[in-house]
Amino acid sequence: MKKLTFSALALALVVAACGSGGGAADSTTTTTTEPKPTTTTSEATTTRPETTTTTVPETTTTELPGKPIDFGPAEGDTVAVIGVAHDDVLNLRAAPGANQEILAEIPNLADGLTALGHTRDTGDSFWIEVEYDGTTGWVHYGFIGYLGVTDDMTSTVIDQLGKTPVAETMVDIGAAVAATFASDEPESEIVLTVVSTVGDLGEVTYDVIGIGDDAVRGFRVHVFGQPEVGTFGLKSVEVTTLCGRGVTDEGLCL
Repeated sequence: MKKLTFSALALALVVAACGSGGGAADSTTTTTTEPKPTTTTSEATTTRPETTTTTVPETTTTELPGKPIDFGPAEGDTVAVIGVAHDDVLNLRAAPGANQEILAEIPNLADGLTALGHTRDTGDSFWIEVEYDGTTGWVHYGFIGYLGVTDDMTSTVIDQLGKTPVAETMVDIGAAVAATFASDEPESEIVLTVVSTVGDLGEVTYDVIGIGDDAVRGFRVHVFGQPEVGTFGLKSVEVTTLCGRGVTDEGLCL
């Protein structure tokens, strides 16, 4: 895991996150005036690391694209949407593949998907069969994970940065905090999943996806800031581990 250098932190706290939304290529997105880091949540071009899989014989005559593989969530597992931007959705499709009919649009923070135990390899991506809100279909594996334990990581972040960060906006301070959980190899994606709000405290949430560990897919970083005159100072950081193979009863990644 990469530690954020002083110079990188200084840049992160001065320059607001920017870039265009990178949701699924054929899903409806909305425009937000709030800057955010560039994301790459395309169904067809995800570059997240994939675990070695084993092809298993076809046991039915179903005309589904791709080949069945012995990989992915077990039948009955509850999984969640991860790494999808705040202004995007995850498409539930009639069959594996980014060109298949869209049956439903799943919200970017949905956590009630039931895996049906079927995974197919279409050659350039993996697809998982799930049931969501009464509809059965296929979703891209790159945007599915298990929600693990949530911990207070405030002191860890401050230790990484060398001091309590201060920034002009919650987007800036959130991006700087999220970067402390990212890796260089592979290069993590930092996705703004909940836009900033300001009340008694400021809040913003990022998903950090792809850290080179097939058990831990990444982290959901919920950042709280204390409003000050023209700035925000870091108040606290809550981090939920995003697991790839399942979770124990205690919320630890398998």
